[in-house]
Formats: sequence, C-alpha cells, structure tokens
Amino acid sequence: MATYSFQTIQRIPITLEQAWDFFSNPANLQRITPGEMGFEIVSTFHGTTMYPGQLIEYTVKPLLGIPLYWMTEITHVQDMQYFIDEQRFGPYTLWHHQHHFKAIEGGVEMTDIVHYRIP
Repeated sequence: MATYSFQTIQRIPITLEQAWDFFSNPANLQRITPGEMGFEIVSTFHGTTMYPGQLIEYTVKPLLGIPLYWMTEITHVQDMQYFIDEQRFGPYTLWHHQHHFKAIEGGVEMTDIVHYRIP
C-alpha cells in the first residue's frame, strides 16, 4: 500500500503567539476546515490548548454527503513550535499530520506536512 505525502507552507502577517493560540485551539478546527468537507466536531473540549494524548472526534462528509466518523489523537506538542495529530479511527489507513510554526520577518510561517494511506 502506497504512502502519499504533501506539504503546504503559508505565511501569515500575525505574531507567532497569535498563530499558536488560534491553531492549537481544537475548537477552531471547524472554522479552518473547508465547508464542503461537512466537518463537525463531536468532542467536548476542556480548555483551549491541545495536549499530548488528547482525542478529537468529528464527522466529515467528503463524498455524497455521507457522514464518516473520524478520531485523531494529538501525539506531540512543543509549544510555539509544532503539534502532530494522528488518526486513530477514520477513513484513512494512515494519517499523520504535522503542524509547524516559525516566526519570520513580518509574521509567521506555518508548514503542514501530511503522510497518509488510503484503503
């Protein structure tokens, strides 16, 4: 089974602290996911920051509006630098998503690296 990868880099004119506070808050996942994915968070959160071992449950509707259950675990967090989520249950055979943050002149550079396998 092949493993696929992709990487995206975004530069945003905000501070590292602002980026980290927004993107490491699991409640904001729904706000940043494209609407056509039909993404809905099922989990209840206690606090506003991700932590290692945190499980996040959601449903997505990527094809024909059919809901799919998806659970990811936050496996690693290094404050103001990166966090990693990995699928525990869901539509992929493998899902490993790294979110990296770096202060640059004029803002922050965010790099997403995803490795995945489809069934």
